[in-house]
Amino acid sequence: QVQLVESGGGLVQAGDSLRLSCAASGRTFSSLAAGWFRQAPGKEREFVSVISWNGETTLYGDSVKGRFTISRDNAKNTVYLQMNNLKPEDTGVYYCAADPTGSTYPTGYDYWGQGTQVTVSL
Repeated sequence: QVQLVESGGGLVQAGDSLRLSCAASGRTFSSLAAGWFRQAPGKEREFVSVISWNGETTLYGDSVKGRFTISRDNAKNTVYLQMNNLKPEDTGVYYCAADPTGSTYPTGYDYWGQGTQVTVSL
């Protein structure tokens, strides 16, 4: 069993940066891929980024490419999402997820955090 806890969200202005963290418990986390998804009010959960278990492979959604960077520190059982040049359309609840396959679809994930709110104002 893996438990995930996100942190680092907040209210920022357009152009600002935030770094989200996802702290995991469970000895198997270092063998799992980890992903970030987000969900805005009234919208479906959207893929943001995913990283392989060893950090060698990363993927990004088109809307965040070049602005967001995913990374992980398996010694700390933590995954990060560095978000730069934030835009109002980045607003939403950001969720961390873990799964052996590293899918870009939320239905592919076994473990989820509770989410952290990110709000970007003009």
